Amino acid sequence: MKKSSGQRPRWILVTGLSGAGKTTALKVLEDEGYFSIDNLPLGLLPSLLGMLKKSRRHFPKVVLGMDAREKNFLDSYPEVLNALREAGIRPEILFFECQPAVLIRRYSESRRPHPLGRRSSLAKAIAEEQRRLAPLRDKATKIFDTTEVNIHSLKSMLRRYLHGSAKKPKFEVHLLSFGFKNGLPAEADLVFDVRFFQNPFFVPQLKGLDGRSRPVQKFVLEQKIAKTFLAQVLKLLKFLLPLYQKEGKSQLTIAVGCTGGRHRSVAVVEALGKKLRGPRWELQTLHRDIAQG
Repeated sequence: MKKSSGQRPRWILVTGLSGAGKTTALKVLEDEGYFSIDNLPLGLLPSLLGMLKKSRRHFPKVVLGMDAREKNFLDSYPEVLNALREAGIRPEILFFECQPAVLIRRYSESRRPHPLGRRSSLAKAIAEEQRRLAPLRDKATKIFDTTEVNIHSLKSMLRRYLHGSAKKPKFEVHLLSFGFKNGLPAEADLVFDVRFFQNPFFVPQLKGLDGRSRPVQKFVLEQKIAKTFLAQVLKLLKFLLPLYQKEGKSQLTIAVGCTGGRHRSVAVVEALGKKLRGPRWELQTLHRDIAQG
């Protein structure tokens, strides 16, 4: 595969029993920056390897999701591993499994058919899949048993595997200013409205400036109501951010809105950014409507 700056590509094969948590694993890996390909037909694997090799884009992290949904995989996964080895790739194999009784319950709750269950009972389909995947399980780099694991714990387990126990995964906090007249930001997890602050827009010497300027920040942030607001919001966010991080979120967007998105919301976002920066998360301030307000 194409190299960049001496970095060796990291390939992961996510496989295992149907219903054992592979879809969650793929989503976590995507959040961690992996180029994800799920349920690839075996016949397309050589073409994929050739395409990635010729591409000008560097793919340092790739994850393949392959399992019984591809009807030939259960019998042909040795060919998959051989094709990867011939391309110079030694994939990490993450194998997901679960006790049959729990898998049966999960399928009953989701009402989705098992890939091997169309001509037999669900219990027999699970047993057959276990039998046929046993040799691949023996080759696994890491086995994840999700029998007694909820989705949040599984995310934590995966991130510990990816980063090692000594290194915590990155938690991104985005502080976003916006103007309500331009619509709510679709990506916002939390929204705060500061339109009740006095507006610098109506002060002639401030109207042409924005919330990053010292005069506007002084006008906005020295209001008594603004000081109280910031103190309360900071207290709330310092309480919430560790909880979101513990829950397994990789990114949180906190939006602050005023009328146009140029003065009050920008000043508040800048102030919150200074107070919230620290080693526990990676913080970024963004101003969506600063040029339009």
